[in-house]
Amino acid sequence: MQHNITDFFEKIYIINLIDRKDRLYEMERQLSKIGIRLPNDKVIFFPAIRPDALAGFPSIGARGCFLSHLGVLNDAAERRLKRILVCEDDLDFVRDFNHRIDRVLNKLAEVPWAIFYGGYRTAAIENRSDRPCVVSIPPTQAIGTSHFVAFQGASIVSATRYLSAMLARAPGDPNGGPMHVDGAYTWFRKDHPEFETLIAIPELGYQRSSRSDVYKLDWYDRLPVISTLIQCCRVIKSRSRQLFM
Repeated sequence: MQHNITDFFEKIYIINLIDRKDRLYEMERQLSKIGIRLPNDKVIFFPAIRPDALAGFPSIGARGCFLSHLGVLNDAAERRLKRILVCEDDLDFVRDFNHRIDRVLNKLAEVPWAIFYGGYRTAAIENRSDRPCVVSIPPTQAIGTSHFVAFQGASIVSATRYLSAMLARAPGDPNGGPMHVDGAYTWFRKDHPEFETLIAIPELGYQRSSRSDVYKLDWYDRLPVISTLIQCCRVIKSRSRQLFM
């Protein structure tokens, strides 16, 4: 059976800061590459949050990313959605995405799961093409990055409550306090082993090289003219990378 990604997920959320037009443009280009034409009622460009205080987080950007993901989960919970895909605006799909996605979605339709990562960083898994297209990850295994993650069923409301509780705790709280959102998802999975986590093998998408909104900027990203040149180089690098992935 063939599955279209916009049919498989009730909503596809794209988290994007309003002032990051560069990322918006690149994300629109990425969606077009996999056959999603805009506007599309299945795609929601969710306005990312830029807070003005750390409030216990490692950085302003880390808090903003956390709050943005929580905002998406809240929105999905309020809509009573059962299956969502959350993408950050620095996501690039791999070159053979359209060739592989049908097999991945077929597998996701056949097996139980609560959380799915299409892109990630995790030490114990090798991205080998001879492996199955989807594999299960133990709840205690950390998964880095949050640029391409899906939620299904009860995990949506449960993750919303879990992340909301983290906001009320102090940094370093043994039950989990303010932290990077990918770390929060790892804590959530550890504390909720009943939620099956799957990842795509190999990855379906990776983070595009671009100026960070989460980490402290390097000197060359703080100078207007140089930062523009650097961004042009990043675009060239990213598009060249796609030719070989």
